[in-house]
Amino acid sequence: MTVRPYVPFEDRRLHTPAEPVTAVTETVRMIWDDMIETMDAMPGVGLAAPQIGIMLRLAVVDASDKRGQAVRMANPEILHASGQMRSHDEASPNLPGVSALIERPRAVTVRFLNDRGETEERDFVGLWATSVQHQIDHLNGRTYLDHLSPLRRKMLIAKAKKLMRR
Repeated sequence: MTVRPYVPFEDRRLHTPAEPVTAVTETVRMIWDDMIETMDAMPGVGLAAPQIGIMLRLAVVDASDKRGQAVRMANPEILHASGQMRSHDEASPNLPGVSALIERPRAVTVRFLNDRGETEERDFVGLWATSVQHQIDHLNGRTYLDHLSPLRRKMLIAKAKKLMRR
């Protein structure tokens, strides 16, 4: 397993929808392994493949209290989102040093291909749900900043660039 580098926020891959995974192969499993290693090194609770420059609809999420509970997802899609909302301070290693309070549904039902290549539907609640939605945004070419007003987004990007120049 390898910790992979993150692509910078300006990289167009972060703003481009990823390609569907046609089958869960040994290569896909190796990418997931690297993604988990990279996520744990961050440390974070989720990672989407485009964040490390791989343009496939792959994500991993582990919002457990103790690590080692990562859910591996290919082609995740939200089937249902709760009407109850939850706010969480979100960030990304692709734009280090900044974060923003984002409101998302508190619970979601997601369909995806699991690590056995089988279609699975699973309910996620709380931080798990927030992370899954954050990763699906990445797979769709969006970031958490896209949930902010243009002015707030511009301010956070400018702040991050200033921090990176130090």
